[in-house]
Amino acid sequence: MSTTPRIGVLALQGDVREHEAALTASGAVALRVRSVEDLDQVDALVVPGGESTTMSNLALRWGLMDPLRARVASGMPVYGSCAGMIMLADRIEGGRPDQETIGGLDVTVRRNAFGRQVDSFETNLHMTAATFGDRPFHAVFIRAPWVEQVGDAVTVLGTVTEHGVPGRIVAVQQGHLLATSFHPELTGDLRVHEYFVEMVREQA
Repeated sequence: MSTTPRIGVLALQGDVREHEAALTASGAVALRVRSVEDLDQVDALVVPGGESTTMSNLALRWGLMDPLRARVASGMPVYGSCAGMIMLADRIEGGRPDQETIGGLDVTVRRNAFGRQVDSFETNLHMTAATFGDRPFHAVFIRAPWVEQVGDAVTVLGTVTEHGVPGRIVAVQQGHLLATSFHPELTGDLRVHEYFVEMVREQA
């Protein structure tokens, strides 16, 4: 891989363009991934926000689910935001019984945990200062999940207090996998995308 990583955005459904713009501004080449051939051309992948059930069904229909799982198992860096977090989770609460995920991230995620579309909200939160600095993130939550349980290998990067419930986990990392409940691609704050691009460079 060159010093400019080629990072795909899974373009089955969701806010693809916003991630493409954030990745480009963070120093990567952004490519849309809709097929196995597209997946073979990238060093890493972003799974965007959207509707996790639809995304899962399309990945299965288009023959992408098993190749995605194989790339994750082989160590490909992946960042998932909102529905992307659900797609990376090993376990889902509140999803359809037959809903499949890419997996790899040893967490239990509750789907639509903060409520439905009308319950979407914005707030300031602090991520791990050593990684992201002291400046708070203005975080956008849209039908967002939260993480209910993490495995021993998972690092919690950020929490939020909302609806009177303190310390809900909204950002995690496990090795080459990164996930947030919120949408940094919608705010112009590039720190999560810059961190992910640096993860990809270091892995190379």
